[in-house]
Amino acid sequence: MKKTTLLVIALLTITSIIAQDKRLKGLEKELNEALELTKAPGFAVAVVEGDKIIFAKGFGYRDYENKIPVDPNTLFAIGSSTKAFTSAILGQLEDEDKLSFDDSPLQYLPDFHFYNKKMDNQIVIKDLMSHRTGLPRHDFSWYLFPEKNKDSLLQRVQHQEPFTEVRKQWYYNNFMFLAQGVIAEKITNKTWEKNIQERFFKPLQMTRSDITIQSLADASNAALGYALGEDDKVEKMDYYDISGMSPAGAITSSVNDMSNWLMMWINKGKFKDEDILPQSYIQDAISSHMIVGPGLPSKKAPDLFMSTYGLGWFLASYKGHYRVEHGGNIDGFSASVSFFPTDKIGIVVLTNQNTSSLPDLVRNTVSDYILETEKTGWIKDYKKQLEDRKKMQKEVEKDEDNVSDTKILNTKPSHTLKDYIGNYTNLGYGTFDIELKNDSLFANFKRQKVYLKHYHYDVFEAFDVEEDGIDTSEKGGSRFNFTTNLVGDISSLNIDIEPTLDALIFDRKAKSIAVDTATLDLYVGEYELMGQTVKVYIKKDTLYVLVPGQPEYQLTAIDKHLFAIKVADGYKVKFEGKDDKNLDILAFIQPNGTFKAKRKK
Repeated sequence: MKKTTLLVIALLTITSIIAQDKRLKGLEKELNEALELTKAPGFAVAVVEGDKIIFAKGFGYRDYENKIPVDPNTLFAIGSSTKAFTSAILGQLEDEDKLSFDDSPLQYLPDFHFYNKKMDNQIVIKDLMSHRTGLPRHDFSWYLFPEKNKDSLLQRVQHQEPFTEVRKQWYYNNFMFLAQGVIAEKITNKTWEKNIQERFFKPLQMTRSDITIQSLADASNAALGYALGEDDKVEKMDYYDISGMSPAGAITSSVNDMSNWLMMWINKGKFKDEDILPQSYIQDAISSHMIVGPGLPSKKAPDLFMSTYGLGWFLASYKGHYRVEHGGNIDGFSASVSFFPTDKIGIVVLTNQNTSSLPDLVRNTVSDYILETEKTGWIKDYKKQLEDRKKMQKEVEKDEDNVSDTKILNTKPSHTLKDYIGNYTNLGYGTFDIELKNDSLFANFKRQKVYLKHYHYDVFEAFDVEEDGIDTSEKGGSRFNFTTNLVGDISSLNIDIEPTLDALIFDRKAKSIAVDTATLDLYVGEYELMGQTVKVYIKKDTLYVLVPGQPEYQLTAIDKHLFAIKVADGYKVKFEGKDDKNLDILAFIQPNGTFKAKRKK
């Protein structure tokens, strides 16, 4: 009983010390203002100094509907703040002489390739770690076409076009952090998930942290994700399973756990006197490897400048203090994890609001207090920005009637809508299907259904299908531009989903239909074509055609009496006759013309 009393007194003393740090006097009032201003459901923040947590507190709610509050142990998805963990595994492996950052990734992943040989020959592991491969994001590849197998997901990269030369321009790319995770898997013979748990979670005593969205769903004291909808309505979002892209953003954690991660960085790789990360790697990771942007000081903020990237970290100068930081965004959650190495200060902010300004707002506000710099008044500035944004939006809405649209009126699609049905594939992304339902076209991605509304000619606008319906009152998203081949069939689809590149091409394959054996029997026979005998026969319930001097061709039914030649895109055969029982003509429909063969008697 006496020991329990002493423990309670000790906890109260620690709480008192946290609350009494003179530098943080008045901070909580401002943080509550930030919560109210951003209309975030909740957030947690922790401040680390040296090897101690000097402030940790939750604000708002982890469950907004049931008003369950956030605390420092509440779990959030941290999104891309995961990246520093992934690169740190390679930092350990380099220290163990198991790789060099100047090695080609192909040395460890022989089946992995980039878009061309030049990239294969030039790119080294350090380029993956600092976003300087010349590849744009290609994020829809993993977001709309999820894949659990990391190796399979990585195979898409060889079909993803770069937008610039290697090391010429910095550009964020999640696939390159997937590649780092897979390299570590091949070297260690352990999954990325196991590496994270054994190399960081366990030695850093991050007991509540995990690496799957299912663990977040099953955990106690876990935040639900939300977005800020129209009229500032807080709307619940489903958890997003990042699946095989886990090395780029799968970690779930609390501010208390993440504080231990920051202590290790602040203390040059040590945590509770245990060496976890080599000091040489920490020095390398927080050094500039690529310029992100100009990072010029402004008249309003002359002491905020520099914008570079290290290895899994963004680098900047904040009011004379060197700052290392990485944010994170994943459906329903946003994060900021930062530290000031020379000041031995770390700040982690986690919120359950989608694409939120709150983490940066809180981080900067806390920084001004703990670093004892001149206070900018970030929350007041943000309020002014919101007001200006609303005014601008009203002006835009006023002027919308005067803006001419590119839409060409009184046009229609070149084909009947059923001709657009099919499976559409881009090897750098994946396959989705387009269906016709109630006289409307819908594109079905693995994670999203999209309504295609005719815009003009063969161009359609995409509108997300939500649980409460389809909102077509606003402008649509991406435009889908269908193209035809020489036969006149819809053969492909161009979608503008990667901003740095021309529209991406998805090749169409017509959907096959089931045909019973009795119907297939109607086509079987010999047909005369320009003095040659063409044979049509059934093999294993599948129809084949054999032209003399050519291999046999497997046929796939795509419409009534119409078949696609499986290995020859744009080539079809059609059976014709005076009625459905008397089909005596076999028509070969090809880009260079249609050739008809007559059934032999």
